[in-house]
Amino acid sequence: MSRDNYSFKKYQRELAKKKKAEEKKQKKLDKKTREAGPESGQAPQDPVALE
Repeated sequence: MSRDNYSFKKYQRELAKKKKAEEKKQKKLDKKTREAGPESGQAPQDPVALE
């Protein structure tokens, strides 16, 4: 009967956690830039607003 390679399993779990955390971080960044993008880049187009 063979033994389990616990260090390899732990390493795989750590990699999965890091990947999940990175995806979560990227998702938050994408959401933040998507919400901030249209507001900051628009200039007023209404000539009445410029007066």
